[in-house]
Amino acid sequence: MQIVRPNMSADAADAVRAMIIDGALAPGERINEVHLAARLGVSRTPLREALSRLASEGALVAAPRRGYFVRPLTLEEFEQIYGIRPILDPEALRLAGVPSAAQLEGLEQLNRKLASARTPQMAIALDDAWHMALLEHCPNQVLIELIQNIMQRTRRYELALMRERGGVLTATEDHARILKALRAGDLEAACAALKRNMQSGREPMVQWLKQRGKRKGK
Repeated sequence: MQIVRPNMSADAADAVRAMIIDGALAPGERINEVHLAARLGVSRTPLREALSRLASEGALVAAPRRGYFVRPLTLEEFEQIYGIRPILDPEALRLAGVPSAAQLEGLEQLNRKLASARTPQMAIALDDAWHMALLEHCPNQVLIELIQNIMQRTRRYELALMRERGGVLTATEDHARILKALRAGDLEAACAALKRNMQSGREPMVQWLKQRGKRKGK
């Protein structure tokens, strides 16, 4: 796989993330920067930027004077990070307030696109875009940055689950309930529906991680 698009660092991060999810880079494996740069067709500088980004997402572990190592997907990490957004997102929506009619229409359009997503990458990108559009007018940018960071950290779990199970999971019905409450001007009901939406993906992921752990333990 070679990187040919202009944004070398972002593209390299996408490529390495996919290699981690697909198992081309195994859990615990040390990243050989020279070999990986050659494999992707990029120089060391954008690759290092990509690796630093992936370390901030939690996909890699940076060890002083030793380089980067692939962080395994674990039930323990997932449990720690997944429970955060059901707390953060409803508060951000509460601060943002009820969206305008134009915003609501834009959210409806995004939700329709999400319903027709055919790949895990497209589904996750559209779902993330929907949530960011919902919270667009939240005045607390630190809160938004925290939400975006958690999005990045859970993305590799979501991609891995959907790729291994061969399907695309969408939350369009949850989104429709949130939008219905917002159209009625009921911000509290919308926040409650958003919290349920943020919690809905936990059980499938926990079960998959437990099954995955059993397979690896054999």
